[in-house]
Amino acid sequence: MIFLCHNGLTERTFVISKTILQNLAKEHGTPLFVIDHDQLRANLAEFNRWLPRVQPYFAVKANPNPEIIRTLYQAGASFDVASLPEFLLVHENIKDLSAKERQDFIWDKIIYSHPIKANETLQALDQYKPLVTYDNYEEILKVKKHAPNVGMLLRLRVPNTGAMVELSSKFGAEPGEAVDLIEAAEKAGITVEGLSFHVGSQTTNFQNFVQALTMAAEIFKEARLRGFHKMNQLDIGGGFPAPYDANVKPLHELAKILNTEIARLFPEDVAILAEPGRYLVATACTSVSEVIGKAHRDGRQCYYINDGVYHTYSGQLFDHCHYPVRPFKDGPTELCAVFGPTCDALDTITLAEELPELFLGDLVYSENIGAYSHASSTSFNGFPPAKVIHLNL
Repeated sequence: MIFLCHNGLTERTFVISKTILQNLAKEHGTPLFVIDHDQLRANLAEFNRWLPRVQPYFAVKANPNPEIIRTLYQAGASFDVASLPEFLLVHENIKDLSAKERQDFIWDKIIYSHPIKANETLQALDQYKPLVTYDNYEEILKVKKHAPNVGMLLRLRVPNTGAMVELSSKFGAEPGEAVDLIEAAEKAGITVEGLSFHVGSQTTNFQNFVQALTMAAEIFKEARLRGFHKMNQLDIGGGFPAPYDANVKPLHELAKILNTEIARLFPEDVAILAEPGRYLVATACTSVSEVIGKAHRDGRQCYYINDGVYHTYSGQLFDHCHYPVRPFKDGPTELCAVFGPTCDALDTITLAEELPELFLGDLVYSENIGAYSHASSTSFNGFPPAKVIHLNL
């Protein structure tokens, strides 16, 4: 169920007030997943401000909420999809455009970034003629047979050192075989438009980008020496860190490095794409939960809330991320455990949260929980995902 609310939040650094969150909980019940669309727009604007040459393609998998996609579409974003359902979520916003406008949008503003695609997916995608990625010879044969009208980017395997979520063990062609893979695709009659890479999600080691950009520049150079002159795009993937805490380096520090290296290595005729997901949505969402149980175990106070790791806090398992649980009240604190509502011991949010004494019915919240959280919520044990609330839609 989706509820629409409105208030005057406009600043990027503005945190949804406790009063607003409490009022929403009183009106709609809990658990809640609150999305601030002004924050989404501000995050996109900030990305564009610091990286003016880079075209941001929102990684839909980070949070596929249709209203989020609509807001970013209206704000001028492009989109990175990795499944046919994600593609169709974006396509819903352009279905009423003229045929030419729709096709131009698909080609210019959507990239299908999953290097491995089922035959049925390729067959369904072929009519839309999108840009897709690949990283191996078998994928070339599949694309030739099932989706001959698409364009392709070759995804490279690059260092993921220091990333919160590592991806290079699963995807990416070795640099030494890259130009041979480009040649194989061209011989199959499929134009390779450029290269892509991903340095890993929530990257803290900015040198990953430097190494990847240098590698990509060398492959561009070798490809052109071997006669492949149609490549004019570079997708630098995701990894842009969300400001979860004060230890995370700000975007402008990474942007300074990227802008310098891109200008040094790539001429202006090479379009630069990126796939920010976490950066755009993490700070735009807040969860609100209710204390439904209380016990003293193993020498510490334990609280049970009506949201957990099978739901909004799923990112703690799948995304290796921690979302501090905050109280709405002040007072002396002690080290506490916080558990989710299901009948599974895995449903443990934290064993070490500093909290004041809470009572049944009290509310707690977690900020910066917009990425890889509600997207991977389940209905395990019969507990439904949190209700979605939209602010500033």
